[in-house]
Amino acid sequence: MNIDLETGLLDGARQCPSPNHDERPQGCIPELIVLHNISLPPYEFGGPWIDHLFTNQLDPTAHPFFAEICHLRVASHLLVRRNGELVQYVPFHKRAFHAGVSNYQGRSQCNDFSIGIEIEGSDFEPFTAAQYAQLEMLLPVLVDAYPGLSLEHITGHEHIAPGRKTDPGRFLTGGA
Repeated sequence: MNIDLETGLLDGARQCPSPNHDERPQGCIPELIVLHNISLPPYEFGGPWIDHLFTNQLDPTAHPFFAEICHLRVASHLLVRRNGELVQYVPFHKRAFHAGVSNYQGRSQCNDFSIGIEIEGSDFEPFTAAQYAQLEMLLPVLVDAYPGLSLEHITGHEHIAPGRKTDPGRFLTGGA
């Protein structure tokens, strides 16, 4: 597993480019990894829906919940599917729209200085062995590629947006 530092792309990941990103602010580098969970529709796994959401192609008539979220312009850098497949939506050197209103150790706007990783799942059930194994391989690769990152600065969405977000939940970060 390697990252091309010029393109910001991870080999071995399926590339599904999202328009939901822009340039990081001048002088801003990745210094934080934010873990999330996602399932679409809620508590259902598989299917094309996450790709569709992150590429602004979610059909609001395909499921009642989709009408509530199809207007969102969001994407993480990576998704880890239940089977361990990696999907990359945004190059790592770009600012992905994943954290929203957020604060980490007194710094707001976490999108500016973070890499967002979605794990297909929910707050209420364990992730799969394949997902945990993929994260164990992936995290050191990110830290090696981007010197501003460290294994000490990995957090859950719930910890940078308390009261607003609950993911990835207790099966990954020890949160409630």
